[in-house]
Amino acid sequence: MAIKPNFERYTYRQLWFYTRRAFWILVAWVIISNVMFFYEFITLKSNGVLSSSYDFYSAVMANLIVAISAGLIGGIITVNLMEQWLRRLVFWKALLYLIIAYTLTALIVGSIGALYITSEDLGVPFYYWEVIYETFYFFGSWLFIKNYIIWLFIVLVTLIVLMVNDKYGPGVFPDYLIGRYFRPKHERRIFMFADIKNATGIAESLGEEKYFNFLKDFFRHIAPAIVQTRGEVYQYVGDEVVVSWKMKWGLKRGNAIQCFYSMKKIIKYKAPKYLKKYGVVPEFKVGLHYGTVMVGEIGQIKRDIAFSGDVLNTSSRIQAMCNELDVEILASKPFADIAYILPKGVAKKELGKEKLRGKSEEIELVTYIKK
Repeated sequence: MAIKPNFERYTYRQLWFYTRRAFWILVAWVIISNVMFFYEFITLKSNGVLSSSYDFYSAVMANLIVAISAGLIGGIITVNLMEQWLRRLVFWKALLYLIIAYTLTALIVGSIGALYITSEDLGVPFYYWEVIYETFYFFGSWLFIKNYIIWLFIVLVTLIVLMVNDKYGPGVFPDYLIGRYFRPKHERRIFMFADIKNATGIAESLGEEKYFNFLKDFFRHIAPAIVQTRGEVYQYVGDEVVVSWKMKWGLKRGNAIQCFYSMKKIIKYKAPKYLKKYGVVPEFKVGLHYGTVMVGEIGQIKRDIAFSGDVLNTSSRIQAMCNELDVEILASKPFADIAYILPKGVAKKELGKEKLRGKSEEIELVTYIKK
């Protein structure tokens, strides 16, 4: 019973994340649909193609109905399903499911729009047989085929944006488009190194294949905590994940620190499943630090965003001190001083100066505890 409130807060965060994402998909698709509609209308009108019987009001309303229907169905259901298929299924099967789901959605949305416009043209309710009969012809028209192809492209672009955001964190895709990281630049960032405790012992007891699935489940389960706190996964290294935040998002509402506690809540809720499947529940420790790094795209065959600077090395060394100081979370005092907004119910505790491995100078460290 003790974990239920934590789980409720976790599911609320997750629900809010998907609701917000669905809302922005709806807004984006409605805007795109209206831009295409008015561009086509202006083009046809300027060329004198539209007849005197053309009903502008009905056409606008039909376009809005189709756009909103597509945004709601796509943002809430279809896109989420497609994203999961692309992540969990082999490519050919995911592609087949994606095409089927998209086609069914296109038929539903197309039917809604066609029923409305046909009903307006004939002047009878949409459920009349004449309206339904005329609607069938719409699916063989050039208009439906054209929209089917255009919106398939829009859906695929939406999925690419979502998957890039999930890989690097929210807001990275626009950075790619404007070429922000084509040339190396300085940037202030917060870094968190999270490492599974006793990973070697767990690996020996589970075996290679089972241990790999153990890591896969762990990284998958903590992903919502990272995304919901606006973090960006920099890289996975064995049993370790490196998360980065832009200063604005990492400090807002104590996001960088909240990420650790959200991860703990998720793993605590999933504990029975881990025990049943692996016989062990993952425990982890994290180290937090911030500073200026060089960031830019790197690589020729496989391009990626890379960070370079002493901040990463220091963050890693701080995380390594968790075992010695018998704590689960450590941060540098410089980070703790600027991260003065803490998650609810969390307080910081200063631990004094410590010498990190490979460092000549001592650094002040702090940990965080639940009140």
